[in-house]
Amino acid sequence: QVQLVESGGGLVQTGGSLRLSCAASGRTVSAYNMGWFRQGPGLEREFVAGLSRSGSTYYDDSVNGRFTISRDNAKNTVYLQMNSLKPEDTAVYHCAADRRMGVPGSRPNYYADWGQGTQVTVSS
Repeated sequence: QVQLVESGGGLVQTGGSLRLSCAASGRTVSAYNMGWFRQGPGLEREFVAGLSRSGSTYYDDSVNGRFTISRDNAKNTVYLQMNSLKPEDTAVYHCAADRRMGVPGSRPNYYADWGQGTQVTVSS
């Protein structure tokens, strides 16, 4: 089991940037496929980005070209760089670990370990 703690959320204006961090303990993040999800008010949790063990990246169409997922093995941390933010990006963002083999899943139920989330609010 891996413990995950997100940070870096906050309030930003439209067009601004934020970098979210997901610090892991207990196991190394490179042993998992890692994902970022978000959940807006009254909405279901949705896939944002995934990072495979081998370093391949996957993005939802809504963030492709604006968000970048990456990993620092030395710091055992996964990041989500978010640029050109829009009001519709407002949500609680969670990182999660997918223990399965293969590519990172896009469904929340594929992920066994979750962080508590960090709030991102984009003002118009």
